[in-house]
Amino acid sequence: EKKPEPKAEAKSSAAPSAKDVKTLRERSKAGILDCKKALAETDGDMEKAMEWLKKKGMAKADKKAGNVAVEGCVASYVHFNNKIAVLVEVNSETDFVANNAIFKEFAADVAMQVAANDDVAYMTVDDVPAEEQEKEKALEMKKEDLAGKPDQIKEKIVAGRLSKKFEEKTLMSQKWLKDDNITV
Repeated sequence: EKKPEPKAEAKSSAAPSAKDVKTLRERSKAGILDCKKALAETDGDMEKAMEWLKKKGMAKADKKAGNVAVEGCVASYVHFNNKIAVLVEVNSETDFVANNAIFKEFAADVAMQVAANDDVAYMTVDDVPAEEQEKEKALEMKKEDLAGKPDQIKEKIVAGRLSKKFEEKTLMSQKWLKDDNITV
């Protein structure tokens, strides 16, 4: 009698989540399918998936992670009435980029962008100090229009209001002056 051959063990892990694939893709700059395959091969372990991608030569971003942007240029913008002036430093990894006319024009545009909105106080929302975030949250939670609403609903409303408020104060969330379809 012929015995049936044992079947190869199937992996017990489920397909990687879209969130994990996105995270790995942002980190590695590899393709979506490559990231999905790497996570499947490594049972969802992000570090092992990065190693897998590196072995396959697909991870690009980690190579640049340690690079420091030490070259760059300083640009200024002075408003025609001389009442507003901005000085910015924009850095790059190489002097080749820093000396490029397009890069210098971009730096001048960033200076004009900063001058255009005096509410800009931070680079990104992550740069807003925790103390200010807590203070603003406390003020929002006390507003009359939230009285009588369940705590879960209050939290969601306040989170949305704060997100909008802090985005208005950050440079990276601003509409680009030269094209309002994109942000800085």
